[in-house]
Amino acid sequence: MMTGGIRIEGLRKVYGAGDTAVEALKNVNMDVAPGEVVGLVGPSGSGKSTLLKCLGAIIEPTAGRMTLGSDVIYDNAWKTGDLRSLRRDRIGFVFQAPYLIPFLDVTDNVALLPMLAGMPNGQARSRALELLTALDVQHRAKAQPAQLSGGEQQRVSIARALANRPPVILADEPTAPLDSERALGVMRILNQMAQHAQTAIIVVTHDEKIIPTFKRIYHIRDGHTYEEAGEGRDL
Repeated sequence: MMTGGIRIEGLRKVYGAGDTAVEALKNVNMDVAPGEVVGLVGPSGSGKSTLLKCLGAIIEPTAGRMTLGSDVIYDNAWKTGDLRSLRRDRIGFVFQAPYLIPFLDVTDNVALLPMLAGMPNGQARSRALELLTALDVQHRAKAQPAQLSGGEQQRVSIARALANRPPVILADEPTAPLDSERALGVMRILNQMAQHAQTAIIVVTHDEKIIPTFKRIYHIRDGHTYEEAGEGRDL
């Protein structure tokens, strides 16, 4: 029995009701262990975005069960009354665009979430510098986002996702705007961070450059998930 990471069982999501109802997710089952990076692939309209929003506690599923670490967070209804804290403290997000705050420097972009969670400013900035150093962008700590390259911005966004030590990170097309070398570099970083922090990471992608790097891949088609072994190519 998995005691960490994330587990999804029989997840359903229906939009609308009656004759206009659309069943976006019909029977989704996933297990992602601590320290593991898995791929989630599927054609447009297959349910990837809906699944990611359910996992991120952005929209409410219709039925099913989600377990985060040792805690059941959803079982045919949310099991927490504070979804904002759940998203802030226990789920990290990495998007296709970095979405860095343009008027904050790199350190403050990473330190902001821990500070919002109540961490003292000095401690939050120390945590930010620790992550920036691990991701080899510490020399840009005082730079503004506009001064960074695309690859540097994405590394800062990964640092921000890790800042509150979440047990799960959801990465939505994190390598789409990058060339092959930088895309593989992002995947190398995600795998290193997953192992170091024992974080479960789900990467939604269409990017053929990175698909061979996954050891496990979930395909989603017509609202159902299908698991297959990946190549697990060394990075």
